[in-house]
Amino acid sequence: MRIVIAGAGDVGTHLAKLLSLENQEIILVDANREKLGVLDANYNLMTLAGGPTSIKTLQAAETGKADLFIAVTPFESTNITACAMANWLGAKSTVARIDNYEFMTEKPAEFFKTIGVDHTIYPEFLAAEEILTALRHSWARHWFELHGGEIILAGVKVHSGARIIGQELRNLTRDNHNFHVSAIRRRHESIIPRGDDIILENDIVYFTSTRQHIDDIRDLCGKVQYKVRRVTIMGGSRIAIRLIALAGNEYKFKIIENDQARCRHLAETLPDDVEIIYGDARDNDVLTDADTVHSDAFIALSDSSEANILACLTAKEFGVNKSVAEVENLQFVGEAEALNIGTVINKKLLASAKIFQLLLDTDGSTSRCLALTDAEVAQIEARPGSKITSAPIRNLRLSREMTIAGIIRDGKGMLVSGNTTVRAGDQAVVFCLGGYLHEIERFFS
Repeated sequence: MRIVIAGAGDVGTHLAKLLSLENQEIILVDANREKLGVLDANYNLMTLAGGPTSIKTLQAAETGKADLFIAVTPFESTNITACAMANWLGAKSTVARIDNYEFMTEKPAEFFKTIGVDHTIYPEFLAAEEILTALRHSWARHWFELHGGEIILAGVKVHSGARIIGQELRNLTRDNHNFHVSAIRRRHESIIPRGDDIILENDIVYFTSTRQHIDDIRDLCGKVQYKVRRVTIMGGSRIAIRLIALAGNEYKFKIIENDQARCRHLAETLPDDVEIIYGDARDNDVLTDADTVHSDAFIALSDSSEANILACLTAKEFGVNKSVAEVENLQFVGEAEALNIGTVINKKLLASAKIFQLLLDTDGSTSRCLALTDAEVAQIEARPGSKITSAPIRNLRLSREMTIAGIIRDGKGMLVSGNTTVRAGDQAVVFCLGGYLHEIERFFS
């Protein structure tokens, strides 16, 4: 697949790196030659210096031959214009990063299609959705529902005392077929486990199961579901504003913001029952005055990954049960996951998941993806005549870097074994390590 990416900022660069590992033909366009120089030397992709709204530049990138054109510059108007021009030149599908939630509603989305913008990505909205999910499932690090919850993927960090620690997976599942251990995150590495793998303390274990057995997994990991009602947020960012809008009356929010002008804007923008506090949430005295000790959840959304991590650790010391940190430095994500700070949010990974969804299904209607730092979870439909439907799973010689965690058949979720044969039309849940998404395409298309 030929993919042209306009914008070598954080999101564009991360996407280019990931997609180059997937054996895709990547052309990265940016006006800044210095940003492109580092990528030229270290990754399997092509770069082109030039403006993303320049017809000459887009033609030089052979945008008309692109299967997918992605505009992720920091400027919304530039992204929309670039996509419109790419569509005019002949690109099959376009994606624009936007900053305005209104553009995601039905009528504007229809308008954008008429001018050549097929899909939009609003990373802050994706982050808000992820945080809301984390608040609703307080005992899990990650929660990923497919087909209305018929199949659930839950990532759980296991601590000392959990019954699952020290057990070989083959023994764990011998008498219990209600879940599938799809992956294990151990420090900075994701593992697709086999029967002789053992769960260790502080592992993040990814379970696939059906809704009726989720409580069994929670008990096995020694976790307790607790109701979140009072939420303190550090940083009045766009993510915070979108989260409060999505949550409605579900939670009582309090925002601590250290910029007075921003506090005034928040007071004018947000509902009256949202408490706005001027102060620095990294200061213990400010947290004490804000009555953080009585919060059920603490969410750190400042511009600094380091500050967010430290603030969540401090909130934990105050006794807050659930914490969520926005960590935009990818090199810090593994470190943050290893600490006792709860859920980690990264907008680059969320945007990547949206793009992977389009790679697996051009209209994005039957696929869903969850991107981790070095692994992906994909929901993808088995096509008639595809290799995945040709034999039982045990006979397919799947790569050791991927596993089929479950399937949705006739609208119902079910787990799989080596004897299961995937049928055409089944929605399969596949966990694979980074760089192996193309293997999924090969088996399912």
